[in-house]
Amino acid sequence: HWDEALPEMSCMYVCSTGGGMLQGDRYSLEITVEEGATAHVSTQSANKIQAMDANYAVQAQTVRVNDNAYLEYMPDLTIPCKGARFLNDTRIEMGENATLLISDILVPGRVHHSPDDYFGFEVFSNCVRAYDKQGRELFCEKYVIDPKQQDLKQLGMMQGFDVYANVVLITQKHFADEVFAQIGAEYDIKNQLASGLSRLPNDAGLVFKVLGAEVTPVRDRIYEFWTVVRKVVKGAELPPPYLWRP
Repeated sequence: HWDEALPEMSCMYVCSTGGGMLQGDRYSLEITVEEGATAHVSTQSANKIQAMDANYAVQAQTVRVNDNAYLEYMPDLTIPCKGARFLNDTRIEMGENATLLISDILVPGRVHHSPDDYFGFEVFSNCVRAYDKQGRELFCEKYVIDPKQQDLKQLGMMQGFDVYANVVLITQKHFADEVFAQIGAEYDIKNQLASGLSRLPNDAGLVFKVLGAEVTPVRDRIYEFWTVVRKVVKGAELPPPYLWRP
């Protein structure tokens, strides 16, 4: 419980002793926040999807946020190496008056290792489904990136950007309305950064997307959004970013 602004918040880091995900790996992660609890979950470092010449890696996540609970699930970067094939499936189950902030940041690979690593992965699939307490689907968002079949630099896709972040806020409508009123679209030519905010179906909340040329400006923009969410939903400040996580 290190967050001084929210001393009741349990903070946890998911750690792995391996060197990243390998072909054939199957991961299952379950996070449950009990009624009225407050939690923050992150990872100790970036998730590296190692190079593959056969098979693929899968991560299945189930996130349960019970009645009146609050969860920030903010993993570090995902780095798919050359030839990587990765499927991520996230199922979210929301209680009454619960809030979840969940993010994903995707980079184009180990670009400083080899030019071939720049969007050199084969397939990256990400699917997020959310359900209410009665089991009704609130929304489903899925995107599949196949660099060999798609020109990622074209208009409507990356269009010259390298880093993509997808942040989902599931919360009560009045909280979503207040956050929406404070966060607008932005196109910063100097910092090569673009971001926008949309409403999710069924008044489930908001989705915030960021594109950038570098990781740091993207993280900074997510931090701004996260700060607003924390103030609106919990009435609390967000601690300064760690100096060792640029």
